[in-house]
Amino acid sequence: MGKLWLLRLAIPLSMSGLVVACSQVKGPILSRELNSRYTDEQPALSGNGRFVAFVSNRDGKRQILVYDLQQRRFLELPRLNWRDAIAESPSLSYNARYLVYVASDRGRPEVELYDRVTGTTDMLTMGYRGWVRNPSISPDGRFIVFETDRRGQWDIEVLDRGPLVELDIPDGPLGNYDLAD
Repeated sequence: MGKLWLLRLAIPLSMSGLVVACSQVKGPILSRELNSRYTDEQPALSGNGRFVAFVSNRDGKRQILVYDLQQRRFLELPRLNWRDAIAESPSLSYNARYLVYVASDRGRPEVELYDRVTGTTDMLTMGYRGWVRNPSISPDGRFIVFETDRRGQWDIEVLDRGPLVELDIPDGPLGNYDLAD
């Protein structure tokens, strides 16, 4: 009798464990730590050494994350990671105001620029002939370099955003206060 009672109790408990284990997790599963059980790769350090951007598969999708090494937390990046886009090769400006990366949501990679102050993304190589890869942004955010196969071999292109771009300098918008708050 004692063993039968234990068996009747064990089966519902084991089944409830399966239901809990299979239920969908609500909300982001980002840990507050830089390293986790997820794959994190392609790190890039900001010019001031405070921020690191990287590609991660946390929260069940491939995305670019930016971590504040000083405050030990992730930054909110509204409108950066799109649901069906594959993002890779991040590069940060001095105060991490600007983030340049390669994104592919239609099967063709494009160099994109994200501005943390405005929360906007600009596609820099839209309509560009040839494939692009490995972008890098200058510390002040004015110049972007990337590889292109436009001439049938991998070459280096330099994109000058122009003299009127708001530069990311030590005393610039993100140098005086923390936008992450």
